[in-house]
Amino acid sequence: MNALDEQSLGGNVKWHGLIGVAPLVFGATLFLSAVLLFVVQPMVAKILLPLLGGVPAVWNAALVFFQAMLLAGYLYAHVTTRWMTPRAQAVLHLALLLGIFAVLPVALPAGWLPPANDNPIPWLVLALFVTVGAPFFVVAASAPLLQRGFTQSGHPRAHDPYFLYSPSNFGGLIALLAYPTVIEPQLRLVGQGTAWTLGFSALVILTGGC
Repeated sequence: MNALDEQSLGGNVKWHGLIGVAPLVFGATLFLSAVLLFVVQPMVAKILLPLLGGVPAVWNAALVFFQAMLLAGYLYAHVTTRWMTPRAQAVLHLALLLGIFAVLPVALPAGWLPPANDNPIPWLVLALFVTVGAPFFVVAASAPLLQRGFTQSGHPRAHDPYFLYSPSNFGGLIALLAYPTVIEPQLRLVGQGTAWTLGFSALVILTGGC
């Protein structure tokens, strides 16, 4: 075996090694995106809802907002998957992820207060858009986009990316359990916002590695 063959073989081994760890990288990224998605919802509720009270209309408006943004993220993933190449889609999504740093940390802008006498729902929806709309939208789109990315990875399981739902579902469960038992008792809202920003930074790095 000559030097050129040895160099080629070494390159192939390294390449196949990278492909082999793809499920771990994609799984960790999906786990983190689910954690961020499910932590930010009660965090924002803790920021806004005390200003408005816990009346059913306020809770319902918040739930509808988050569901609408989730669907918008999925729609964005669907449209870009249909009309863009995987590379162009990845570049676009990474650009959006980086752009989110302009609106972090997640917090209500200073001076924002609900109307004293008017219907508070329009104010709540606007405050949700300003506070968390863009970050939630981009993170919500991560799961379907990462699954598509895995199908392009060359891994032997690339034809069936749906096993990646497991780390995503586990991340959501961990977040729902951790927020009331660990995060809320231990961190004030400022600390929660900082921690979420750090987690989002890790998500951007992991997404770039996918």
